[in-house]
Amino acid sequence: MNILVLDDEKEIADLVELYLMNENFTVYKFYNSNDAINCIDNVKLDLAILDVMISGKDGFEVCKYIREKNLVFPIIMLTAKIEDKDKITGLSIGADDYISKPFNPLELIARVKASLRRYTKYNDNSKEDTFFINGLEINSKTHKCLLYDNEIDFTPLEFDILLYLAINRGKVVSSEELFMNVWKEKYLDNNNTVMVHIRRIREKLKDDTRNPKFIKTVWGVGYKIEK
Repeated sequence: MNILVLDDEKEIADLVELYLMNENFTVYKFYNSNDAINCIDNVKLDLAILDVMISGKDGFEVCKYIREKNLVFPIIMLTAKIEDKDKITGLSIGADDYISKPFNPLELIARVKASLRRYTKYNDNSKEDTFFINGLEINSKTHKCLLYDNEIDFTPLEFDILLYLAINRGKVVSSEELFMNVWKEKYLDNNNTVMVHIRRIREKLKDDTRNPKFIKTVWGVGYKIEK
């Protein structure tokens, strides 16, 4: 699998490359955003690891560029910042995961593998069920969503969230349950993470938050798709 690494701290980029290569990934490593964007335009990538604080176009801008090209492979943001607003910014423009510097390289590799498993599942045609909800069609076999016959471009993570809610239609699903079943990780006060992804899904569905047709918020409990 092809992984893009963008970080202008040479030592960190080289370390990430080494650990990824030890796992038999093909690594495209860059120290500036212009070279990374050229790679994005010309190479079929399976995942990107983007440093936020980089000269030229920063990691947020590169992330936004990827999503505006309708590329849905996972994006992991690296940053020395730990403020919630920065995390929310990254998730809001299409990042799938976020890891703060300094980090344990083994933790990063674990996050990479988890994101790739999700991405592979997204492109796997082994399932069959189709869900119909108020003009929305969710096909778990093709991993496509149609809204009034128009395809919606969801990332694999967004699709998994929507599919999980559809499978549990009629049930209130807590942020903790969503996180543990979609991210496949222990829930550690990640309500903002879940909330931001729900918001992105609603935006793509053009769902009115005050009177939603699809995903309803049950305050203090979780989220629900009505039967």
